[in-house]
Amino acid sequence: MKIGTDGVLLGAWTPLERNPYSVLDIGAGTGILSLMLAQRSNAELIDALEIDEKAYEQCVDNFEQSPWGDRLFCYHASLMEFAEEIEDKYDLIISNPPFYSEDYKTKDSNRDLARFQDAMPFEHLLQAVSVLLEEDGVFSVVLPYSESEKFIALASQVGLFPNQILQVRGNPTSEIKRSLMTFSFRKTEISTSELIIETARHEYTEDYIALTKDFYLKM
Repeated sequence: MKIGTDGVLLGAWTPLERNPYSVLDIGAGTGILSLMLAQRSNAELIDALEIDEKAYEQCVDNFEQSPWGDRLFCYHASLMEFAEEIEDKYDLIISNPPFYSEDYKTKDSNRDLARFQDAMPFEHLLQAVSVLLEEDGVFSVVLPYSESEKFIALASQVGLFPNQILQVRGNPTSEIKRSLMTFSFRKTEISTSELIIETARHEYTEDYIALTKDFYLKM
């Protein structure tokens, strides 16, 4: 699986002020979010969850080859199975979930599984997070901007409320494409900011470079 901008943005942006001891990465794919959080934080326990077998194998291989292998572990299971069996709770839960709820499907079933919401409905994701998150924990997620209001409404039904939102535009004239959001069980005033990725093709903004430069070989 390729590493996309969404994952890099979420891994770089997710707030770590609370110094999480335990982290859960839901729908890990290659493990990019777990690896970025291992690089950015002192979290002792970083668990990843991935249902697709090939992605799971790639994730495990990436963890083993990284400098943080002793802090990283990947489970091969569905989210609902995991939420029912695991008694531990996590200080930070992070997810770049499947989306694109449109009817369109490609011929690549593995890519469809990663990209489409029917693999992990938002309701299932939020229900699991509400069970697995510590009382004072943080949930961080990236979504299409068009899905963000629906997601916030669903989150409120399980007692999760938005605290920080980063709206992402591809360039200064494009519409908002993604929303990066943190949730917790606390109702607070929502801190909202905006990030523009490029001024022209491959001409990255200073804000984007500052946010992501620690994770690219050339930036």
